[in-house]
Amino acid sequence: MLIALIDVLIMLLWVLGWVIIVQAILSWLVAFNVINTHNDFVRSLLYALDRMTAPLYAPFRRILPDFGGIDFSPIVVLLIIWGLQRLLAGLKVDLMLSGYV
Repeated sequence: MLIALIDVLIMLLWVLGWVIIVQAILSWLVAFNVINTHNDFVRSLLYALDRMTAPLYAPFRRILPDFGGIDFSPIVVLLIIWGLQRLLAGLKVDLMLSGYV
């Protein structure tokens, strides 16, 4: 049961990582005028992605200094997500080796 919960958490972190990557790439495309934000679908997609990721970025945006328009908070959040995935995978292996399964 616990190992299944760890697997679900790892999968949710993986999906969250991809959401952050997609949001960052789309924000770059908007910044360089590759994507037109006058399209309703694009605008609603960007709004939804921003609403999902803004609470994750907010604490790091307060801590990180201003780098002149470059936002490093998605990178920091991705590093934390990848670290949590590694910790959960290690916990899963430890539980399996201890005979918990």
